[in-house]
Amino acid sequence: MQAIEEVSLPEGADPSAGFIADHTAWNLGGMLIVQQNAPAHRYSRTVEQLRSNALDHWYVVLLRTGQMWTSVDGQVAINRPKGIHFASLGQSFSGRATRTQALILYIPRDLFEATSVALDSVSNLVLSGNSAILLADYLSSVEARLPDLAAEDLPFVVNATRDMILACLDPLAAESSASDQLANMALTERARRFVQSKLSVKKLTPGDMARALGVSRTRLYQLFEPSGGVLHYVQKRRLYAAHVALGDPADNRRINDIAEDMGFASAASFSRSFSKEFGYSPRETRNKLQVLRSYHARQAPSPEQASFTEWLKMLE
Repeated sequence: MQAIEEVSLPEGADPSAGFIADHTAWNLGGMLIVQQNAPAHRYSRTVEQLRSNALDHWYVVLLRTGQMWTSVDGQVAINRPKGIHFASLGQSFSGRATRTQALILYIPRDLFEATSVALDSVSNLVLSGNSAILLADYLSSVEARLPDLAAEDLPFVVNATRDMILACLDPLAAESSASDQLANMALTERARRFVQSKLSVKKLTPGDMARALGVSRTRLYQLFEPSGGVLHYVQKRRLYAAHVALGDPADNRRINDIAEDMGFASAASFSRSFSKEFGYSPRETRNKLQVLRSYHARQAPSPEQASFTEWLKMLE
């Protein structure tokens, strides 16, 4: 689970008792389904994990037994048996759980591209009522059929699951957000995608973004004011992308080349900005993360057996 969250024993637990958990993952190509049984534990998705991998998938937790408390930005969602928790790996979170049995879905954000804004408004909420019952029944029926699914069935199952989730969440999204808030979130999502596609452009100006998004500079400035301004947001996205690249053992680019590819005018300015943002240098990042990943690679299954982390990264 390292790519997703840090897991630890609850306060006061005796480590000598061990941690006996069962985690069975089914790869449907565009979605992972996980059957999980776990003893009481604490969990968190840290800022460091957000920096070191680019996972921003949605996840859906159908809880069968036990309870879970998940906190995002100070807001706590409580999931109980038959409840369905919907949240995003693009956010940091922390929480705790009693002994639980759960069915968990990991779904790439791009599968919800047309409606991701509406779904953002219901992140870290627990579904209840008839919508939760209908979705739980559907997911249980898919789970029961997993051993019998053929390769040609998988795209249909993935798309049907997406549509079922949307059908259950859309009413909540409509209730929880006013139209102007949704408009802001839609514009933010478009801006996020635009910036991500232009990270290598050295002179990405607010004027460029305003023209591409079809809004005034004033509107753009208002939108990014909570993020410290347009240029601050662009630089932060570049630094996070560089952080991911530096920790990738398969990325053989020199640090200077990564800086250039991320749109920085010079290696020196990149190093200063990187150190200020993260508290350590690009070279320290490369050395530390690659040593850590090399260690975990030695603990991982053989190359013939793709790890759960690799499955997550390969979701389409």
